[in-house]
Amino acid sequence: MSMFLARRLVTRCFSSRPLHVCIVGSGPAGFYTADKLLKAHEGARIDIIDRLPTPYGLVRSGVAPDHPETKIAINQFSRVAQHERCAFYGNVKLGSDLSLSELRDLYHVVVLAYGAETDKDLGIPGESLGGVFSAREFVWWYNGHPDYSSLKPDLKSSDKAVILGQGNVALDVARILLRPTTELASTDIATHALSALEESSIRKVYLVGRRGPVQAALTAKELREILGIKNLHIRIKETDLSVTPADEEEMKNSRARKRIYELLSKAAAAAGTFEGDCGQRELHFVFFRQPERFLESDESKGRVSGVNLEKTILESVGSGKQIAVGTGEFEDINCSMVLKAIGYQSVPINGLPFDHKKGIVPNVRGRVVSTEPGLYVCGWLKRGPVGIIATNLYCAEETVGSISQDIEEGGVGKSEKEGSKGLMQLLEKKEVKMVDFSGWEKIDAKEKQMGIDRNKPREKLVTWEDLLAAASADS
Repeated sequence: MSMFLARRLVTRCFSSRPLHVCIVGSGPAGFYTADKLLKAHEGARIDIIDRLPTPYGLVRSGVAPDHPETKIAINQFSRVAQHERCAFYGNVKLGSDLSLSELRDLYHVVVLAYGAETDKDLGIPGESLGGVFSAREFVWWYNGHPDYSSLKPDLKSSDKAVILGQGNVALDVARILLRPTTELASTDIATHALSALEESSIRKVYLVGRRGPVQAALTAKELREILGIKNLHIRIKETDLSVTPADEEEMKNSRARKRIYELLSKAAAAAGTFEGDCGQRELHFVFFRQPERFLESDESKGRVSGVNLEKTILESVGSGKQIAVGTGEFEDINCSMVLKAIGYQSVPINGLPFDHKKGIVPNVRGRVVSTEPGLYVCGWLKRGPVGIIATNLYCAEETVGSISQDIEEGGVGKSEKEGSKGLMQLLEKKEVKMVDFSGWEKIDAKEKQMGIDRNKPREKLVTWEDLLAAASADS
């Protein structure tokens, strides 16, 4: 018998019984994986579990409220969740409610797509001071994530805030701090955040980057948006816009880098010599600076009062890349709040190999290495916290391709598994109050109804208690 016919026979025989798949994480990576698997395998039965009672991951809790067009992906994910061979189980946490080994006993295929739920550290003095937050914490606060709805960022003690990092997340939080609240009021921003921003004293935001404008890790689309905020004054030192031959080479090799530099140069020129006034909202792009330590307030012990920055220069390290090197010169920026936008980080779980340096699960095209067949990863856990929502589509295609190949070759799916039936029995035994998709639909309906009263697309429920109560309410 030829290898081709043998593979077809394995696939055909296997299709006579269900392929039980569990996907951990209901963000874009999880839903794109589910969608691809449903289309590729007619016998697939897919359960998506998430520690939150709400699906959609960072589309709900990470996308800025003034970017509603980015959230349209939810419509596609909702159709996947409503597929007859797919089920959503929220309020189920891997590692405490269920172990990885328990899931592997129940399912032929387990795909880990739970993203990155913590942050990289700078490892410098003063990082634990009050008023120093990660950008993720701030984003989850204004987006109504139940873990951070009680966060108390200090928006009143000073007119300055410092953001460390110059990527798109840094631009997001800067935009939320500086955009007029009248424009935010009609978005799905959490009410507690809108109220705090309405009373905010912050008028000057400093975006600090180790390297120069040519190396800024943002995109032209995001940059144009923040540059277009009405009555926002952009401040960039003219000396920071000087370019070296190495910078010229980088721009020659990257149209995106050249476009960003041109936008920043144009914004600096348009600003001219305007000095501003006490009510002017200002965005300062601070290049060639790296944080050395956080300063503690003399008046309020345990709280941040500023950042000590070291000036940097760029050194070429080959392959057209330049790195920032400290010069030994320092300066301070006084502020009442610092946001670290230096990157998200995934967390390991028991029984899972993990590369702590890269913050990913070691894998080959989505297959987790050093484990028995049947365990896969997708999304940030697979490749690191980079890319946009659509990046997860291609990431899911690769992982599903590996799953399909393993099934076809007979390495996965040969044994009998209980799948969702076994999962429900286990959750019941452990008294886990699971929220299914109909429970999420109740949450969704209530949020939208409350939003009507405030002329918003939705008024988010922001505590675990309120979310679970809404999910279990009578229709």
